[in-house]
Amino acid sequence: MRVTVIKNDKESNERCITRFNKLVQASRKLVGLRAKRFHTRAKKKWQVRDAAVMRAKYRSLREKTKFY
Repeated sequence: MRVTVIKNDKESNERCITRFNKLVQASRKLVGLRAKRFHTRAKKKWQVRDAAVMRAKYRSLREKTKFY
């Protein structure tokens, strides 16, 4: 999907650029482009396992601290 802005009759150039920048930020396209910018290696099996253990640990801590 392309982000386009058509300048209105009585709109200044700066206002048109600001409107375009807002639409680009709202479309979240830059987030995807920045993620694709550099190649990241796939995680090894032990790294995935360690991350799962840490998630479970912090999840249990969060559950213990709930007081409602």
